[in-house]
Amino acid sequence: MPIILAIESSCDETSVAVCNNGKITANVIANQTIHENYGGVIPELASRVHQQNIVPAVQQALAISKVDKTQLDAIAFTRGPGLLGSLLVGVSFAKSFALALDLPLISVNHMQAHILAHFIDEPKPKFPFLCLTVSGGHTQIVLVKDYFDMEIVGETLDDAAGEAFDKTAKILNLPYPGGPLIDKYAREGNPHAFKFPEPQIQGLNYSFSGFKTSILYFVRDQKAKDANFVENNLADICASVQHSIVNILINKLNKAAKQYNCNEIAIAGGVSANSGLRAALLGMQETLNWKVYIPAFEYCTDNAAMIAIAGYHKYLAGEFVGQDVAPMAKMEF
Repeated sequence: MPIILAIESSCDETSVAVCNNGKITANVIANQTIHENYGGVIPELASRVHQQNIVPAVQQALAISKVDKTQLDAIAFTRGPGLLGSLLVGVSFAKSFALALDLPLISVNHMQAHILAHFIDEPKPKFPFLCLTVSGGHTQIVLVKDYFDMEIVGETLDDAAGEAFDKTAKILNLPYPGGPLIDKYAREGNPHAFKFPEPQIQGLNYSFSGFKTSILYFVRDQKAKDANFVENNLADICASVQHSIVNILINKLNKAAKQYNCNEIAIAGGVSANSGLRAALLGMQETLNWKVYIPAFEYCTDNAAMIAIAGYHKYLAGEFVGQDVAPMAKMEF
């Protein structure tokens, strides 16, 4: 019955979780609001705030779980991908904590952990399944054959879907973080009010660079005719942009499901919290007889619970790393 402490510090959330025999008993997330003043994450500031947050977060997670540090069996941590300075704080703390307590270390790939978040709660997908992993930095379709046997079968060739949401928010002068605000306004708008071009990319890959540019030019041209265009049509613009992005994502996922003859379908990553994407996926469940798996909101964005559950399965498999392990800003599956 291993008890694992997990640390996530890949970007701007300092998160610590405890996994007790496969059950998450604490998932503490310390958000960094300082970046709201700059319209995006400032890497140097993020790493400094991680240093301030990590010890209190560990203490809180242990207190919530009613676990003493002497009862821990291993320390799991995000090795990458992510911001190098942020990762360095989490990795350094994990190594020091493990060394002081004479505990084994478990290295976790951040993107794999997003997918394995589906094994925190019921229902859990059956292998093999397809997972659409969408965040501010990644857009991937992954064929998941086992806990750590994953193959990327499609990915973005340039920008991520989450970045398209964030860029649109900036164009519309929405405050950071803009993605959730687009989702909020989209619920009040007409998704068919405006039409944006869908990138024609072969295979299962994505591209959002041209899509972002089309939104920029659209807003620029409309504002030239009416200076109040954005203010007067904000909900419809957000709804139309969200509808287009979701269609792009779902169409490729549908193509992948047919290609791999798979009806076990999951989504993961920060953008999996988007209500439009969730609704579209549930709609496909009805029309195509998919078995759809959508993580709880608290496990969509960056969190240590997903690192903990990944660490738990690595612990069972005996996959540990030494004190010479180093963070990796770019990390392959």
